[in-house]
Amino acid sequence: MERLAAEPRPDWRAHVERDLGFAFHTMDGALYWDESACYRFTTDEVDEIEAATNDLEGLCLELVDKVVDKGEEALERLHIPRHAWEAIAGSWHVGEKNLYGRFDLRHDGAGPPKLLEYNADTPTSLFEAAVVQWDWLETQWPDRDQFNSIHDRLIEAWRGFGLGRERVYFSAIRDSIEDAGTADYLRDTAIQAGLDTAPIAVEDIGWDGERFLDLDNREIAILFKLYPWEWLVNEDFGAHLLTGVTKVIEPAWKMVLSNKAMLALLWEMAPGHPNLLPASLDPSAFAGKTVRKPIFGREGANVQVRDGAAVLAESAGDYGAEGFVWQEYAELPCFGGQYPVIGSWVVASQSAGMGIREDSSPITRDTSRFIPHFFD
Repeated sequence: MERLAAEPRPDWRAHVERDLGFAFHTMDGALYWDESACYRFTTDEVDEIEAATNDLEGLCLELVDKVVDKGEEALERLHIPRHAWEAIAGSWHVGEKNLYGRFDLRHDGAGPPKLLEYNADTPTSLFEAAVVQWDWLETQWPDRDQFNSIHDRLIEAWRGFGLGRERVYFSAIRDSIEDAGTADYLRDTAIQAGLDTAPIAVEDIGWDGERFLDLDNREIAILFKLYPWEWLVNEDFGAHLLTGVTKVIEPAWKMVLSNKAMLALLWEMAPGHPNLLPASLDPSAFAGKTVRKPIFGREGANVQVRDGAAVLAESAGDYGAEGFVWQEYAELPCFGGQYPVIGSWVVASQSAGMGIREDSSPITRDTSRFIPHFFD
């Protein structure tokens, strides 16, 4: 694994906007998509990341099964509201399929990849990983390969849902260009799979006392929501979703995996696993450096790197009301002053490819840049 300087394509902005529909390459005046560097991997390193990702997904599915089996004891430790428990168990027992997820991994090419966290419910950076970096590879490194079968696997996964001719609605909050771009991309893959689809903003979904409706009063029987379950379950809108009146993607059982308390439960279930870092809901479990993460945090907010009581680094935010999980500190590798995190994607619970986010800080945030990769 190495970081290489690269020459950005002179017309890349116009190209990705016009030809790919990539509208959020720049955020708040700063580059998000960055072609001035790339990461090179060996085939063996990619194979190791793929194998680790499949192992981690298997562990996560095993954890869901154990949590559902234990019931109240485990669900309370995850801080999941009681009124969501029945929906979680029901969706798991009937085998509701999941679409996708992203494991954030620490990897330096010298040791096994280590799980930092799992974005199991509403992961973004998908379009840039699946499409934009593949387009970059074809023009800049056409004789190399990329760990990236995300697009084709998404189309295949949609076909495997068995949704028939029922319309699938794709929703995201109206004022987020990144969320809207991700939902639009997933809708495109569903269209390519032959499904009937429609976009709708979360704010425009109606409820008539029995059914969810679109703006034309058509029933929403199937809903893909790029809106977190942990927010939904505390809203009237989400309480209706928990009744099962609408099929929801991702399924309710993903709530077990979409909060960071699951890191502690994973470690308890598989202590010493080569792809896990020690984690606990008890801060006294660690003597050295730790990372404190909010159980329902997002985009690197409210993360602290601690050494005992001393705070070495932290990020701002509004999360943490439900509590925190502590994870053994494993500093990200540093390449020329930049700290990369590998986002390793699963589609239909199978490893599908990766994208890389990097920052000048060891805490990855929503402003961290996306850097493309290749392997040979």
